[in-house]
Amino acid sequence: MIKDHQLDRLKTLLAKPSSLSALQIPQNLLIDIMLRLFYSEGLLSIRRIIEVIKVPMVIEELVRLMTADKLIKVQSGDSGMGILGYLYNLTENGEQRARAAMERSLYIGPAPVPIHLYNEVIKLQSVNSRGVKPEQVIEALSDMVLPEDFHRKIGPAVNTAASVFIYGPSGNGKTTIAKKMANLISDIEPIWLPYAVTAGGQIIQIHDRLVHEQIEITKQHTKLYGEIDPRFGLFRRPSVVVGGELELSELELRFDPISKTYEAPLHMKANGGLFLIDDFGRQQVRPVEMLNRWIVPLDEQVDYLRLKTGQTLVVPFQQLIVFATNLNPYELAEDAFFRRIQMKVKVDSPTEENYRKIFELNCQLFEVDFNEEIYNYLIKTYYRDVGRDFQAVHPGDLLTILKAICKYESREPTLAIDLIDAACQSYFVDNGE
Repeated sequence: MIKDHQLDRLKTLLAKPSSLSALQIPQNLLIDIMLRLFYSEGLLSIRRIIEVIKVPMVIEELVRLMTADKLIKVQSGDSGMGILGYLYNLTENGEQRARAAMERSLYIGPAPVPIHLYNEVIKLQSVNSRGVKPEQVIEALSDMVLPEDFHRKIGPAVNTAASVFIYGPSGNGKTTIAKKMANLISDIEPIWLPYAVTAGGQIIQIHDRLVHEQIEITKQHTKLYGEIDPRFGLFRRPSVVVGGELELSELELRFDPISKTYEAPLHMKANGGLFLIDDFGRQQVRPVEMLNRWIVPLDEQVDYLRLKTGQTLVVPFQQLIVFATNLNPYELAEDAFFRRIQMKVKVDSPTEENYRKIFELNCQLFEVDFNEEIYNYLIKTYYRDVGRDFQAVHPGDLLTILKAICKYESREPTLAIDLIDAACQSYFVDNGE
């Protein structure tokens, strides 16, 4: 868990700003966002501005500044409620300024935080032991049939946010194990993340609804942290999963030439959580190119990202990164890379004893009675006689096909020789594969 002095520092960084200067971002950047919001939506209330930009503590000050500069004007409202009762609209001068702001960027959303604030907040929430206990890991893996002490390979990696290389034959649960690691991380203490950051006058969007699951801020959180800067939200620790579709460009800042904003790279979105590169070695780029991209971040725990202006940003590389592959590791990388991967986990094919346990568990799941005689027929005919390796995925897949056949033929799902033959002949290809 986070130490007392680190918690105190985190509270200071997350504290609700009381003035424009305390936001630590250029005033014009904030005014530009407001101008674009007015230009996009027209007549606006203070409540609507706060809802979008998330800086309620300085909105009145901003509105007064923009009114004094003749950028916005009071259109209508109830003077009895003060500034909150009015509706505002752009002036002619404001419309001109808004068009200029739209030329610079189309970003409309929460006010960003400065990159240095983001960096420190991430580090404070990432460097400590996560405190996952053996019983939690054992419970997370309880629906899988694995060697008895397998949890000892997983728990330490989750706790230290070490890099992990999971390898072994296909179909034996590597991806499932990695996703269970992600759930273990997500189920511990949540993380404070900004919606966007700014650096060099540019806006980088961090928040991704597909990645970041927001949590309601409760009285307990407020009691612990005090009033929080609304530019930060509270989220379950993120997990990002990519496969063969991953391209190197997704690991860099992605500039949108239309909106003129940046989207954070995938591993930056995963900060504080887990980043799984599944099917490693099957990406469109050569494995050595992908590996070279990770050498510096794995060594230094930071990454270097470049803006179109040429400015280089240093950001934390603070997530559990997991590589999963069914390819021979030494056909993918040299020793130099594996020295940087702290933990290697081999997921072997199940033994015959464990394969039976998996089959019996799947029979319960699919509500099909286990039959010893038919099971022995399956093992002899479709494994021993043809030299086929056991795979953990086979029982579930075979029973799925068996039930589909039974549904088609209006039969009660059961283990029968003709159904096992039909399922296996549909599922397996020749030569024991």
